[in-house]
Amino acid sequence: MQENQVKFLIIRFSSIGDIVLTTPIIRALKTQVEGAVVHYFTKPEYKTILENNPYIDKIHVLKSYKESIYELKDEGFDYIIDLHNNLRTWHFKNRLKIMDFSFPKLNWEKYLMVRFKKNKLPDIHIVDRYFETVKLFDANNDNKGLDYFIPENDKVNISDYLKTTSKEYIAYSIGGQHFTKKLPVEKISELCSKIDKTIILLGGKEDFENGQIIISKNSNCINLCGKLNLNQSASVIEQSSYVISHDTGLMHIAAAFKKDIISIWGNTIPEFGMFPYQAGEKSKIFEVKNLKCRPCSKIGFKKCPKKHFNCMQKQDIEKIAEIMKH
Repeated sequence: MQENQVKFLIIRFSSIGDIVLTTPIIRALKTQVEGAVVHYFTKPEYKTILENNPYIDKIHVLKSYKESIYELKDEGFDYIIDLHNNLRTWHFKNRLKIMDFSFPKLNWEKYLMVRFKKNKLPDIHIVDRYFETVKLFDANNDNKGLDYFIPENDKVNISDYLKTTSKEYIAYSIGGQHFTKKLPVEKISELCSKIDKTIILLGGKEDFENGQIIISKNSNCINLCGKLNLNQSASVIEQSSYVISHDTGLMHIAAAFKKDIISIWGNTIPEFGMFPYQAGEKSKIFEVKNLKCRPCSKIGFKKCPKKHFNCMQKQDIEKIAEIMKH
């Protein structure tokens, strides 16, 4: 290691949105700490989120425990910045025996909110809480928001997909990691029917069939679910005039581009601290408040535990559509 270098290892294994939310920390360490060398440790499927980030010097992907330990030990890190803080990261920190700074996850506060609806959560975004882990290094929030860097070969020529000469469209991320985070497909279709603009549907392969249902009832919709990789989906979002999203990774990518975002929340709540960070000034959060059962989980379920799914069934579709008219 060269003289005056300070070598950091940031750890965040998953998932898309959580990793995007760590990007202000990456940037702050690299640009504000003299001699900073920044490495990042994540799962292999999330490498694409980070490999074009100019503030990262090297990415390490999770392999077998033994292989990863040997690889990381060889690097001679000075500090670990653990932004995941779970049992797996504890094992790595324990073996590496390097001074570490770990993100407080507020599991107890989240448990109280989910189980007893007692709100002891701090009124602060997770990004700002991440900065507590690097305050010793005088790495401060530069308030430039999130980062997402799209490689040139993944930038989408949107004219290839639009049916009209106008390039204005709404990007709608219809997916979600859990069923209870997503509007039912019939509700999405109803919303799209009330919007007199082109809507590009984004999601994974698992969302393709729902996309087909939606476009069969709405001629203004284009189904690109499962047809694009993550960077290409990000490119579609970057070029959009508005974004509609559930509580998903694409919502955070949209925030990185300062997009105006309509975020629709089901069983999770913005109070967990993961609402769109420094998004466009016209961004709005839609949630069904005052439900005794909400939040029912800090993550999500395969089906509504109460079977009524009121947190999504009672969303104000008319009001969301009205915003899209302006």
